[in-house]
Amino acid sequence: MSESSKKMHPHKFTLWIAIGSITMMFAGFTSAYIVKSNQAGWQPVQMPKIFFLSTVLILASSLTIYLAQKAMAAREMAKYRTLISTTALLGLAFVVTQFLGFSELWQQKITFKESVAGSFFYIITGVHALHVIGGVIALIVLFARMYSSKTKFYSTAPVETAGLYWHFVDILWIYLFVFFLLVS
Repeated sequence: MSESSKKMHPHKFTLWIAIGSITMMFAGFTSAYIVKSNQAGWQPVQMPKIFFLSTVLILASSLTIYLAQKAMAAREMAKYRTLISTTALLGLAFVVTQFLGFSELWQQKITFKESVAGSFFYIITGVHALHVIGGVIALIVLFARMYSSKTKFYSTAPVETAGLYWHFVDILWIYLFVFFLLVS
């Protein structure tokens, strides 16, 4: 194996640093939630039922991005484009179901002003949704590059990096989902 093939792609290295930072941020969020939940008057937030659908959507998107990576490696470009598009759509559907869950909570008068627990819940899940939106944008860029580039570039590094990030936000959601189920 040559020395250059052992090196990590710079984008992947940068992403691993970002993943570490994001992990620490969410560890801080959930730790603060636990500390605050021990104060008098704390009213835990019940997870909206639609968040179960969110979880199914994001797990399905993890499968489609994995299959997209395999299709890219096999140079099955039509399959790759379909799978990247499907992953992006599942990501958008995840975000939509998150906002539907937020709307359900809002109708129950769980607002930033009325509920400290609700404020934490909105911030934690909302920041996660923003990270998913960032991933969707990256997927759209990958998809657009397949059609707009005059010279076809078949490096797997971009889809591998996007896949790594996507799996990370999926795992992060599973952590948050279980966390809120257990503390509610």
